[in-house]
Parts: sequence; structure tokens; C-alpha cells
Amino acid sequence: METKKTCTNDTILVYNFEELAPLLQTNKEQTIVVNFWAMWCVPCVKELPYFQALADAHPELEVVLVSMDFPAEIESTLKPFLREKNINLKVVLLDDPDANTWIDKIDPNWSGAIPFTIVFNNNKRAYFEQSFESLEDLENQINQTINN
Repeated sequence: METKKTCTNDTILVYNFEELAPLLQTNKEQTIVVNFWAMWCVPCVKELPYFQALADAHPELEVVLVSMDFPAEIESTLKPFLREKNINLKVVLLDDPDANTWIDKIDPNWSGAIPFTIVFNNNKRAYFEQSFESLEDLENQINQTINN
């Protein structure tokens, strides 16, 4: 099986849930922010700049965007969209039709609606089934998660 490596949005890898799952765990103290989103989700698109600004302002964080868009649209639509929005974060695309199984594995309380964000390190984990209203809102939620 091909080994998939992390990358920026110049190369967007397509994962099934089994392949994505390792990105949702860590044994490090580093805080990781994973946001599930899609181009067709208006609140998701609105908050994307906050995730980019977060990564720019806090290089100690790892920020990953998990696109729920269609794999066939990566080259024609997703990459141009990310360039247009000046998003240069790590982006992977989740293509796994068995959402009823993997949603519960991520968080049994998650309805499956996006945007959905996970903030975690080796000691703490929080889930946000909401959109963030600003960079400050996002930073406050991360700080509350990690510092409590």
C-alpha cells in the first residue's frame, strides 16, 4: 500500500476514514486543530480565513482542513478555490461513504453537520459543531480547551 505523507494544498490527498484516523490522534503536547468543511457549506467558507490566520499567528499549532467535497473536483474546483481564498494549510479530502460509522468514531455526539472542528493534544480534546465568528473566537475556544 502506498504511504501517504502530509502536504500543503498543492497536493490534496484523498483518504478513507481508516487512513484519516491517525491524523485525529497524537501522543505529543502540540495542539492540533482539525476542521471538517466543504466548499458548498457557507459557514465553512466564511470561517476558513480564521483557520489560515490562526496557523499564521500560531506556528506552534498544527492546522488541518478535512474537505468533504468530491474527489473528482480536486483539480477543477477545490485547488482553484483554495488559491482564490489564499488558503495554504494542509488539506486532505475525506472520501468514505460510510458516514454513519465514522462520524460516531470521531464523536458519538456529532450529528454529522459541518463545520465541525476538533482541538486536541495528548491530554485534552474538544469538539465544536459550530462555526467560529472570528479569529478571536477560535483562539478563545482553543485556549479554553488546552488551558482547562
